[in-house]
Amino acid sequence: MKNLRQSLISGQSVVGTWCNTVSPIVAELLAACGLDYVCVDAEHSAVDVPQAQILFQAIASGNPDCAAVVRVHGVDYSFIKRYVDAGARGIICPLINSREDAELLVSAVKYPPQGNRGVGFCRANQYGLRVQEHYKDANSEILVAVQIEHIDAVEKIDEILSVEGVDAVFIGPYDLTASMGIAGQFDHPDYMHAQKRILSACKKHEIVPGIHVVQPDKCELERRVDEGYRFLAYSLDITMLLNSAKEGVDTFRNALKSAK
Repeated sequence: MKNLRQSLISGQSVVGTWCNTVSPIVAELLAACGLDYVCVDAEHSAVDVPQAQILFQAIASGNPDCAAVVRVHGVDYSFIKRYVDAGARGIICPLINSREDAELLVSAVKYPPQGNRGVGFCRANQYGLRVQEHYKDANSEILVAVQIEHIDAVEKIDEILSVEGVDAVFIGPYDLTASMGIAGQFDHPDYMHAQKRILSACKKHEIVPGIHVVQPDKCELERRVDEGYRFLAYSLDITMLLNSAKEGVDTFRNALKSAK
């Protein structure tokens, strides 16, 4: 089983995608494609903790080297603890806007002495079979990524990235531009400047920079790699399905028009 966190901190780049369908079949298929990780979106989908655990199992079934990651709904100790107990090998946490937010996130993910995660029988330790082993290894295996998606977070980026235990940054482009009053304007100079500030802070603090390429645009993915991003998300299941289906329907409709 590959270690996503160790791959990133050793200098490698990784690419994954988002799972919003809450479908174990889709999660299994995405993992089988050869992605480094599949992120279950518990912020903007209807998934809950029991469903997330089923999706984690499906990802492992599709490819045990594909890490099951979850984007939680916010900085919530009780929920974060349950997702890592369910077997998440990475946590992406939205709306980290301060040092205190980042500290709470790390505390929820890490076992003592680095954090305050509680110990209990769960899927992560094979329901009690590997308690000691998991306790020893979890802190070095579970990726902790802060999502920077508000201009307030950009202003405090050095404080946030100075928190020990933060491994990666993940830019949320839509929410970040929305917070700046330029929603969806990804070529706006202010947004581009914010990106540069984040990348510069990541380099300064030796934190892995990440970003979501929301549309399935391979050229944009390559550009992001060239810009220095190493923790990459390539689109999401619902968007890839929607785009593919719409393209097929449009092609069919145009063919019918031409045949008349």
